[in-house]
Amino acid sequence: MKRVIAIATLLVAAFSAGMLAANQFGTPNSLLHIVTVQWRDEATPEQRQAALDGVRTMAGAIPGVKNIWLKTVKVQPSTYHAVIVMEFANQAAFDAYADHPAHREWEKIYLPIRQRSTTHDVTN
Repeated sequence: MKRVIAIATLLVAAFSAGMLAANQFGTPNSLLHIVTVQWRDEATPEQRQAALDGVRTMAGAIPGVKNIWLKTVKVQPSTYHAVIVMEFANQAAFDAYADHPAHREWEKIYLPIRQRSTTHDVTN
């Protein structure tokens, strides 16, 4: 009987530890810059890819960019084609991005082929 109780106690403890680990999450202080993009009809696949590749180049040149996401899984409405996400270390890094020379260079590739975009900026 003691063995059954010990095993049951061990199983409950293991299950509880698993539940606690599965429900942990963070609330980072970084800032996410999320852009949904609708390309112009005349934008070629090569131009579109160049704009996305340009985000990678730009992110490497701007201090405070922590991560980028460029592979669109789903975007709504369906008339939009791509999602660009940039994670900034903090508000100051995000503020500096807008007028950074690398951002201005990237806009030379991006703006001529962008029909429309929506932007969402979020932090904790």
